[in-house]
Amino acid sequence: MISLAEVKEYHEIKAYMEKGHEYLGTMGAIEHSYRHIDRVAINSKKILSTLGFHPRTAELGAIAGYLHDLGNFINRYNHGRNGALVVRLILQRMNMSLDEITMILPAIGNHEEQTGVAVTPITAAVIIADKVDVHGSRVRKRDISSFTTRDRVNYAAKHSELEIEDGADRVIRMKLEIDTKVCSVMEYFEIFMTKMVLCRRAAEKLECRFELVINGDKLL
Repeated sequence: MISLAEVKEYHEIKAYMEKGHEYLGTMGAIEHSYRHIDRVAINSKKILSTLGFHPRTAELGAIAGYLHDLGNFINRYNHGRNGALVVRLILQRMNMSLDEITMILPAIGNHEEQTGVAVTPITAAVIIADKVDVHGSRVRKRDISSFTTRDRVNYAAKHSELEIEDGADRVIRMKLEIDTKVCSVMEYFEIFMTKMVLCRRAAEKLECRFELVINGDKLL
């Protein structure tokens, strides 16, 4: 069975990831490189493992999380669906079974908030792991006057944390600390509403509630 470690070392994947990061840099887009995809892989696996899914399902979640942004080397827009098509060919060359490939591809193709639907538990885990990665280090621009709204919200984030409770009341909780001098709590909530709605629906797929806590205050 193909492991996340093997995926990370595969030459094609490395090349496409590096080019995607380079191309997004020319656009001034936020960081989507190894720091981000490693974190999404770790948190996807954490969600599935904590909620009691089979270890192999959790590993496939980690692989999907690691590969979810690969399509950025083609185009920023529709990168989920583009990436899924490329990943299918790569995983076939790596001799992954079709059953496992079909568990990974929906997560990659459905993680964008414009079109994403949490059709499977792995998809749900990747959606949440991706959307909760908000941090100032992801902003690549140095001139604050050139920041987009998304840049400013990410720049304001000082710490983000994912908590999962698997008890009688199953909860997936995003805890965020932001600098309110840069962005107010309500402004963050308004700007990222579509992401949070997608996270809530993804949590429901996992039979959990989604909670958002910003600077100690529960907003969802």
